[in-house]
Amino acid sequence: MTTLAEHVDDYLAMRRSLGFELEFPGHVLPQFAAFVEAAGSSSVTVELAVTWASLAKGSKPISLAHRLGAVRVFARWLKTIDPATEIPPCGIWPSATPRRTPYIWSDAEIEALLEAAGRLPTPLGALTYETLFGLVAATGMRLGETLGLALGDVDLAGGLLSVKTAKFNRARVVPLHDTTTEVLRRYVVRRCDLLGAEAQPFFSSRVGTPLSTSNVHKTFNALTTAMGLRTVTVRPRVHDLRHSFTVRTLLDWHRQGLDVRARMTQLSTYLGHVTPQGTYWYLSAVPELMVLVADHLDHQDVDR
Repeated sequence: MTTLAEHVDDYLAMRRSLGFELEFPGHVLPQFAAFVEAAGSSSVTVELAVTWASLAKGSKPISLAHRLGAVRVFARWLKTIDPATEIPPCGIWPSATPRRTPYIWSDAEIEALLEAAGRLPTPLGALTYETLFGLVAATGMRLGETLGLALGDVDLAGGLLSVKTAKFNRARVVPLHDTTTEVLRRYVVRRCDLLGAEAQPFFSSRVGTPLSTSNVHKTFNALTTAMGLRTVTVRPRVHDLRHSFTVRTLLDWHRQGLDVRARMTQLSTYLGHVTPQGTYWYLSAVPELMVLVADHLDHQDVDR
């Protein structure tokens, strides 16, 4: 008879063969199997699953929800093998935290940010941060994706970036506007003068190592504070430049009368989202965009 621990191993192996990493389930499901077997049971029950998930004392509700969620997905698979398996319900603990309202940057504010970065005291720092923040604003890339770029990932002849350190390991190619390519071309020339061609990270520290995320955030916070944008209640993030790029793209499409719905998959792929649903969240980011969406829907109703 196959033990629950063996079922867990089979489940993890099967899903990993399909490309899933399952780092968290791979950590907690063996613990859950050991708990169930120690309780003298060979089957998954709702009571055992909830009791086990609750053992993480002091954890936030979302952490408990994630523990139970890992069991839930496993139980759905196991029920096809063992009909006695009970599938834990959703909603026992909240499984999501409220999304932080993004700060939507205006074009003038982005220009001011880049100008401020260009005035940093060291030549390399000024060059690097002006280009880094400009690239995030111009492409909507995640900060981690830009910091993960190597020199070989930047095709200036073709105007393409190869993103290999993307979220969920979704590597992709990002096409660049000609103006962005030209800025990067000038950056590479000056960068090589300051660092030498041997420094492989595209955005390098003065010793040729990748920029640290903490230093980038520290510099960004200092710049936005000096600009007067950062207050007790308003706290722009680097990631908000990505939000602003997406919102600006959607606004432009609506103003041009384009079929936004038909283009959402294209935008989702460009941004590296797993599904278009992740991109649709940006529709609620600014009132102006919501007005355009509502107006578009009104016209559709009239056309019908």
